[in-house]
Amino acid sequence: MAFTVVGFIGLCSLLLGYGVHVEASHRVFSNLQSHQNTTATHQPYRTGYHFQPAKNWINGPMIYKDIYHLFYQYNPYGAVWGNIVWAHATSTDLVNWVHHEVAIKPSIDSDINGCWSGSATILSGEKPAILYTGGDPQNRQVQNLALPKNLSDEFLREWIKPPRNPVMTPIDGINASSFRDPTTAWKGLDGRWRVIIGSQIDRQGKAILYRSKDFIHWVRAQHPLHSSNNTGMWECPDFFRVSVNSTVGLDTSLNGPSVKHVLKVSLGETQHDCYTIGTYDLKKDMYIPDNGSIDNGFGLRFDYGKFYASKTFFDSSKNRRILWGWINESDSEQDDIKKGWSGIHAIPRNLWLDKTGKQLVQWPIQEIKMLREKPVDWQSTEMKPGSVSEVLDVTAAQVDVEILLDLPTLEKAENMDPSWVDPQLLCSEKGASVKGSLGPFGLLALASKGLKEQTAIFFRVFKDQERYVVLMCSDQSRSSLRQDLDKTTYGAFLDVDPLHEGLSLRSLIDHSIVESFGGNGKACIIARVYPELAINDNAHLYVFNNGTENVMLSKLSAWSMKKAQIIY
Repeated sequence: MAFTVVGFIGLCSLLLGYGVHVEASHRVFSNLQSHQNTTATHQPYRTGYHFQPAKNWINGPMIYKDIYHLFYQYNPYGAVWGNIVWAHATSTDLVNWVHHEVAIKPSIDSDINGCWSGSATILSGEKPAILYTGGDPQNRQVQNLALPKNLSDEFLREWIKPPRNPVMTPIDGINASSFRDPTTAWKGLDGRWRVIIGSQIDRQGKAILYRSKDFIHWVRAQHPLHSSNNTGMWECPDFFRVSVNSTVGLDTSLNGPSVKHVLKVSLGETQHDCYTIGTYDLKKDMYIPDNGSIDNGFGLRFDYGKFYASKTFFDSSKNRRILWGWINESDSEQDDIKKGWSGIHAIPRNLWLDKTGKQLVQWPIQEIKMLREKPVDWQSTEMKPGSVSEVLDVTAAQVDVEILLDLPTLEKAENMDPSWVDPQLLCSEKGASVKGSLGPFGLLALASKGLKEQTAIFFRVFKDQERYVVLMCSDQSRSSLRQDLDKTTYGAFLDVDPLHEGLSLRSLIDHSIVESFGGNGKACIIARVYPELAINDNAHLYVFNNGTENVMLSKLSAWSMKKAQIIY
């Protein structure tokens, strides 16, 4: 967890089978009572269907008796990081939520300075158990165990801490300030539980491995599950199995053929969630990334925008693996205090291995469709150079839109310069206002009349020798008239072949969120924006083509989105 970002909501929390998140040198605000009732009445940036608490600062799941549990880090006293407890909400559909009393709060020596990230595991007999990081009186990061007080309570409203705590401490050379975020545990061939803890030694990121027979007494392995040089702190690690030939999710404790393993880490220095795909040697307890799967900040990412401290869990009721992530703010800490809240969760995503075996694919959970209403459909519309067309009859501030774009010809594609290796930098240099040949074309979200404000999500196509390269961008440079905001432009290369398939784009737009999925989920980018003009009924949605060649909009479907029910 990265302690360098105040207002952070690490989703390294937990949904039974989910994890919580903490930072290396956290800041504690001990007197924030005065901020408790500062929630502003004018809230144009509060979301309609993304999860967030009524006020203050939040963080990041599990399923038990067909009820989803979302435990997240929460400051009950203010909209900045500090005074962290585990808040708790439940749902039957991952869309509508009911909040409960705080589940875990500082009460013993080994968590007296904070209850931070962790994960839940379902033990034999369908018994949930939570491992979480706590701050002890010496400000060391230690791992603690919490168990449900009453298993007959399907809402798991009360949790107890066994007297054995802490169950893991930073000994034998472990950095006491870099020892956190236990994963969901899994069983090995010997029947023992395994868990990994994020750490670093001299900028070497480590996934420290522990084993246990009873989930109480843990012994550190002689070697980490995996490590990598010059990556810095590995926060919120996640380790899970994916099927090679199916989109169904898998429990990490189950072993068998036709599977790959995924190791994801949150890099504290860059605030990026990166992952590799590889093989888990069950006998040696070691993970080996596949050739070409890069285990540093230049590798694959779950999301190329604002997305951090993510965590997956296995949804046993629907045999799927679900990914949650945290979206932080783009304004200042003082703005957060004025708003009275900070941080949002991304829409839960279904996650599986792409048929190439080289990357993961993500897509919003099916349940989000229950909020769709008032559909608008376009068919086969030609987008000429310089065209901008408004999508009417939708609530543009709260909408789900899908488009499919086809290129009649690729002959005039610009040549790909060999130096263009960083997609984010390339998107910054070639934003939505920079005319090209094949692109930019796509969507203008949360746009004002006259387009003084707009968040552009678009594609460009280049030719690189005998193949074509597709660039996906999310350009926030004109997202607001305000100048004191983070307006980073994000980008990713999209692994699709425009010669044989169309370019698909889906964007979930929710007041201050533009969550986009390109190539049917092969690349994802979240933008967090704060327009001054394009808010509520004054927000508009457009399709555009700023290239010099025609583009065919083969299909557009858009739905106004109802507000999710979140009961506080």
